[in-house]
Amino acid sequence: MSASIHLAQAGLRVICIEPQGISQPVGESLDWSAPALLEALGLPMEDLIAAGIATYKRHVTLRLGDGSTQHYIPSDWLGRPPFNIELRTLHVDRLRLDAELRAIATREGVAMVCDKVVAVERSGQTLLAAKTASGARFSSTWFVDASGAGTSLLAREFRLPAHEYGPRKVAMWAYFQVPEPSEGTTIYATGGKPSYMDWIWEIPIRPGIISVGCVAAGGTVKAQRRSGLTVEGIFRAHLHRFPRFSPLLRNAPCLSVHVTSFHCRVHEGVAGQNWIVVGEAASVVDPMTSNGVTAALRHAAEAAALIVRYRRRGRIPSLAASMYSRRILNVGRFFNSGIEHVIYDWPIRNRIGVLTAGDVYTIPAWVMNTVYARLRPRGAGSTLLYCSVLGFLRAAVALYRRLCRHVAPAPEPAG
Repeated sequence: MSASIHLAQAGLRVICIEPQGISQPVGESLDWSAPALLEALGLPMEDLIAAGIATYKRHVTLRLGDGSTQHYIPSDWLGRPPFNIELRTLHVDRLRLDAELRAIATREGVAMVCDKVVAVERSGQTLLAAKTASGARFSSTWFVDASGAGTSLLAREFRLPAHEYGPRKVAMWAYFQVPEPSEGTTIYATGGKPSYMDWIWEIPIRPGIISVGCVAAGGTVKAQRRSGLTVEGIFRAHLHRFPRFSPLLRNAPCLSVHVTSFHCRVHEGVAGQNWIVVGEAASVVDPMTSNGVTAALRHAAEAAALIVRYRRRGRIPSLAASMYSRRILNVGRFFNSGIEHVIYDWPIRNRIGVLTAGDVYTIPAWVMNTVYARLRPRGAGSTLLYCSVLGFLRAAVALYRRLCRHVAPAPEPAG
């Protein structure tokens, strides 16, 4: 939707093909780069707040089962010159936000087609047309694949290599009414020294409504389902570990629990001669990073800019396509490897503790996300420099993880 808006505003004729019955979207807690990207689409932060589509997110809180707490708040000096960085971001009601984006796209003249692309026609590396489930055929000069992680249409078609991180995970979530306001995302973890960490989120998506969800390894959830537990039963068991959720569960004898599985990964070579892959079709980042929506909006803006820049030529030069692909690859690998190796897996987390591990991940992730927003790497020089720094940070984490694994024994897997 975002790519469609950018392209339509640049004067291109755009058709957006989207299937009906898309499930409840996730990605409700945004990072600090998202508001500027939404404003570029015509959705300023203040308007989203006033319309009740969003709430302010001023901090992130990590809360452990023993009551210990860590707050992650951007420093005030970052909001002053010469940095002038916005210290607030948003939680959003994704259904209402997506509806606003769809309305903007329609106003900009984007033709919305309710269908699903199931195949493409191509000549070598050039796409010619897209074919849909209804039998329709759409030919075009340019193609943007935003088919999502489950389909990854062009990644499959061109057999793009993928880097995967961690096990397949399952997210389960529901919505609760609460009287008290909140201006931050809260993450709950049991603490201790498990071999692999699961966690719970609490996100105030609009006044009086919070999203509460848990993320756990897919293998663990699969074993629980085989033992006879329902999805709702597993979800309730996770929440019952924390006193905060006991009254909410008592007041909700029957829950509508949403569930999805995902595997964090990022593809190589996500731009070709006349096609570009964006969003989760290109890179699936872990929800704990809060980077998913920002990544999708950035992909959309950069993909649209490439098409507009080379629209007369009819193809994207190899160097420009390579630099776009390199940015997607390195940013996705940085966020996924960081959260996986520092937080989820045991060596670093058990060595330094969950709260300190949160600092070790959050500080460089927040800084590099901010640098990306300021630097806006597009050319070869800025892209290679930025990606080199990301690569150095990933290598440092990998080395420290190896050292921690060497000096401490692995914990017993959870029963």
